[in-house]
Amino acid sequence: MDMLEKKIYFIGGKGGVGKSTTSAAMALLLAQKGKKILLVSTDPAHNTGDLFHRNFSGGKIERATENLDVLEIDSEQESRNYINGVKGNLKGLVKATMLEEVNRQIDMAASSPGAEEAALFDKITSLILEEIANYDGIVFDTAPTGHTIRLLTLPELMGVWMDGLLERRKKVNENYAQWMNDGEIVEDPLYDKLNERKNRFKRVREILLDDTKTQYVFVLNAERLPILETAKAIDTLHEHGIHVNSIVINKVIPDEADGRFMEQRRTNERVYLEEIKDKFKHQRQIFLPLLEHDISSLATLQLISGLLGKQIDYNLHHR
Repeated sequence: MDMLEKKIYFIGGKGGVGKSTTSAAMALLLAQKGKKILLVSTDPAHNTGDLFHRNFSGGKIERATENLDVLEIDSEQESRNYINGVKGNLKGLVKATMLEEVNRQIDMAASSPGAEEAALFDKITSLILEEIANYDGIVFDTAPTGHTIRLLTLPELMGVWMDGLLERRKKVNENYAQWMNDGEIVEDPLYDKLNERKNRFKRVREILLDDTKTQYVFVLNAERLPILETAKAIDTLHEHGIHVNSIVINKVIPDEADGRFMEQRRTNERVYLEEIKDKFKHQRQIFLPLLEHDISSLATLQLISGLLGKQIDYNLHHR
């Protein structure tokens, strides 16, 4: 299936390799093909606004160019929304006398490690399950590799945790029914809420694992550390049933770059390019050149987008 015919795109990789640029170029490429696209930045360092010379920091979906909307997720704000949502869900399910203590415990949990990532995944879940109805595709510019792995494997971990929790809730209810001697299992709104949440995670996980709908792309440079980190990330995701089938090798020194210094760099790079071709032979390999200037305008981003499109097209017809 053509790489440009998916519904969900995750662009990941080591920090500083050009993820945000590649994500924006991919989103622009899809939009220029007439698709309505949402570009979502989940990286706290948000570079998307800089690329489009716009301020997208309001945490709302905004129009960037024709057919292309942008959302920069504010993880702190999403964490607050997430916690307030949990409190709202429990308000009618917990005795008023216990509510204050429950809320105190929730506030403590909100400051624990992983709370922001859980809130972030909740937002991504909503985008994939609900917002996708308004778009032909969503491109996610994800945080550096470690965050991406935790983010993408969270549904699996949450599913196991919730199975155990739901089983315990069920046993409590069954025991309670026996104590009342009528054998009638009482209604448990909290059980229903957890079950509903578990089913949401299950649905989004099915989409994440469906390679006809979801495309995973890792961006790297022809250098030792990005190669090692990308290989490790691809192996880890593979263990969780997620298959990365495309990589973008960014900032490749072009043939016309001259001078002794650049020639030495090119000689060094050639070794790593050979390693990439061998190590990632099961992945579609897309090469983007190092430009002689920063990507400081929409025109330059469109240039990268055009090069990306040509590489994808070439790859499609020469595999």
